[in-house]
Amino acid sequence: MRRFYLVGFLLLMCFDTLAQISFKYAGNHALPVEANLAWLLRVFGAPWVYGAIIGYVGAFFTWMALLKHAPIGPAFAASHLEVVSVLILSAWLFGDALTPARLVGAALIVAGIVCLGVAEDRAAGSAEPADSAATH
Repeated sequence: MRRFYLVGFLLLMCFDTLAQISFKYAGNHALPVEANLAWLLRVFGAPWVYGAIIGYVGAFFTWMALLKHAPIGPAFAASHLEVVSVLILSAWLFGDALTPARLVGAALIVAGIVCLGVAEDRAAGSAEPADSAATH
């Protein structure tokens, strides 16, 4: 089950990251923003908007599969790993600054997910003997 979670959350992070990076590229391609048909054609003429759609659809189905098995607290926290991946990729792709505050924030996100995962493992570990004793 641990492998399922690892692969699932990595896949979810990849889909979410694809969606966010694609939106950034599509938005850059569609500038300047105007309320007219030419702007809509620029938006939907950019291949990146379809990358965003694929990212969101993939993330939705991956999330639904994960929720079938994963505990909701750690799962919800881990679903926000794309904040960290988008931060790193946007620095590389778009030249966004990796400020100390952003790096500390990313580290806190990862630390929070690790803490929730460890707590869930401990809770599941302490519940197993009682459950298995009751069934024997």
